[in-house]
Amino acid sequence: MAKKLVSEKAKKGRPVTVGATMLISSKWPPALVERIDQWAGTKGVGRSEAMRQLIEAGLKKPPKVGA
Repeated sequence: MAKKLVSEKAKKGRPVTVGATMLISSKWPPALVERIDQWAGTKGVGRSEAMRQLIEAGLKKPPKVGA
């Protein structure tokens, strides 16, 4: 029986996702995380989505003059 020739070597690991979001890691004070979690609970979203929404809302506001 003839061996099959494999033209491409099988790639190991997780596949690359096109258009994936960027992972940003940072440290947050526990009191602030608690406030974010409470806000997330009222909106019915997870912590990550809550942080995205809160940051987006903050960025939509014009900066304070003299700040």
